[in-house]
Amino acid sequence: MVIGVPKEIKDHEYRVSVTPDGARALRQAGHEVLVEQSAGAGSGYADREYQQVGATIAQSKPQVFQQAECIVKVKEPLLSECPLFRPGQVLFTYLHLASFPELTKALLDSRILAIARETVEAKDGSLPMLKPMSEIAGRMSVQVGAHYLEKTQGGRGLLLGGVPGVEPARVVVLGAGVVGSAATRIAVGMGALVTVINLDVDRLRYLDDQYHGRIVTLASTTAAIEQAVPAADLVIGAVLVPGALAPKLVSRQLVARMKPGSVIVDVAVDQGGCFETTKPTTHSDPVYEVDGVLHYCVANIPGIVPRTSTEALMNATLPYLLRLATDGVDAMVRADAGFAKGVNLADGKVTCRAVAESHGLRFDPLM
Repeated sequence: MVIGVPKEIKDHEYRVSVTPDGARALRQAGHEVLVEQSAGAGSGYADREYQQVGATIAQSKPQVFQQAECIVKVKEPLLSECPLFRPGQVLFTYLHLASFPELTKALLDSRILAIARETVEAKDGSLPMLKPMSEIAGRMSVQVGAHYLEKTQGGRGLLLGGVPGVEPARVVVLGAGVVGSAATRIAVGMGALVTVINLDVDRLRYLDDQYHGRIVTLASTTAAIEQAVPAADLVIGAVLVPGALAPKLVSRQLVARMKPGSVIVDVAVDQGGCFETTKPTTHSDPVYEVDGVLHYCVANIPGIVPRTSTEALMNATLPYLLRLATDGVDAMVRADAGFAKGVNLADGKVTCRAVAESHGLRFDPLM
């Protein structure tokens, strides 16, 4: 199979979908790898490193799309890239289509087969290719939140961990999955007062045991959220419903009750966000203010730590990519029901129920 690796063009997206080591493994398995010029530069990989392992450097993005059977990206295509696809071509990337109606239509019109890494499931029901990026985004959410709590950034002027004699900042984490657990780890490590809210009480019990009373855990109810959020200095949105839009847990009215200069970091923005006041932002213009509360809603947080993110991405995705290239999509779908859940679009049809329901489109089961 010919694997195409285009350069990412989303704002401040420095990751690349295949590293030179990944290209080497694909070449050793007998596949061609076509890498757009400078695609790896943002992550610190020079074109010559790809050439040394047998990959071919393409001089343009159209060349990659014209020659590749499978396009491997990091983030969802921009609308400007969609005309480059051709019917039957395979796209393997993070898609988050539930929050992108225009992109969904454009990809349906292109009649490609679109595999969303974030909905591929392992045998235990986990999301193996989403997990590493969620870990990074969760850890960075607290780092980013602490930065915007600084007065020079428009925040309350708080040091997250406080100092002896001064109370630390209060952090509320909505969700206790991979993102929420990663955020909790960093917030506790920085000395904040942390409250975690989650539907699954067994998950809260696990975190309570892990932190030996250093965090407060609350079962997710409207009352719990309405009590915890206004008291917080930093709120992390870490809710995920695989493939679907995130539930709006925090209303505009509740945001208005938060303290001026407090900060919201909505990691769930990829799936529409879990605050009514969420709207996607970019690394070039990352924050906006609603009722005196700073909102950081960047949809590709891991993109600004590209070396770490790209290596973690390759670790998680390469086994799937090798199987995809060697066995083909049809064989993988038949052999692996969890992988089949990653196929969101096929030949102009929506094959992911959550995406179809999000946009009011017809759902056509893949199998």
